[in-house]
Amino acid sequence: MDLVRLDGRVALVTGASRGIGWAVAEQLAAAGASVALNGIGDPAVLSDRAASLQRAYGVDAMPVVADVGDPTAVTAMHRAVAKRFGRLDILVSNAGILGDALIGMIPDAVVRETLRVNTEGALYNLQAAARLMRRSGGGAIVTVSSIVGRRGNPGQVVYAASKAALIGMTLSAAKELGPHGIRVNAVAPGVIETDMTGHLDAATRQSLLSGVPLGRAGGAGEVASAILFLVSDLASYVSGQVLGVDGAMVL
Repeated sequence: MDLVRLDGRVALVTGASRGIGWAVAEQLAAAGASVALNGIGDPAVLSDRAASLQRAYGVDAMPVVADVGDPTAVTAMHRAVAKRFGRLDILVSNAGILGDALIGMIPDAVVRETLRVNTEGALYNLQAAARLMRRSGGGAIVTVSSIVGRRGNPGQVVYAASKAALIGMTLSAAKELGPHGIRVNAVAPGVIETDMTGHLDAATRQSLLSGVPLGRAGGAGEVASAILFLVSDLASYVSGQVLGVDGAMVL
C-alpha cells in the first residue's frame, strides 16, 4: 500500500507544463489526485501533459491556460476547475519567472512583470483557492518560493523580493486560513536542475554547488516529493512552514 494517497482530491498546479510544476503534477496524479495543469505557453503541450497523466495513472486531468498575473484569468481558471471537479483540495503555486539584472540596470518592465507573475500571481491564486476550499471544509496550499528569497543573490534583487514576499504571504495566510481547515506552507528550492538553471555557465554553476553541503544539484522530483508530503495527510499538523529543499545550503 502506498504511503501517500490522495484519492478523491482535486489539485491545481500552476506552471505545470515543465520543471518543478510538471514533476508535482505527476506525483500528485500518481498518488490518485485529479489534477488541473495550468500554463501560459502552447496549449497543446498542456493538453498532452494532461492526457499522459490520464493514461499513466487513470486519474482525471485537465489543462487550463491562464496568465496567473491576471486576476480575471485566475478567477476564470478556478471557476473552470470548480465546474469540472466540483471542489478544490490542493493548490500548488509554482508559476514564476526569473527577471535577472543588476540593481542599476533593472528595467521598469522587468520589475513590474516579475512581481506581477511571481508575487501577485501567487496571491490571486491563494485568494481564489481559499474561497473554494472553505466551501469543502479545508485544503492544503503550497507556494514555491526560493532559496534566493531567504538568502539573496547578486543580480537577482527583484526575483529575491518576489520570492521573499511569498514567504510572508505564506505565514500570514496560514494564520488566517487555519481556522477554516486550510494549511498553507512553502518550499524554498535551492539549486535545482530545471530549464531556469540551464542557462548558467560552468563557472557560475560550480560556484553555486560549492555552497551545497550535499555536493550536487537537486532534481525537480525531489522538490515535488517535498510538496507531496506537505499536501498529504502525513503533514496534517504542519502549517505556516518554509521547507528548504536545498541540500543544506541554508542552515
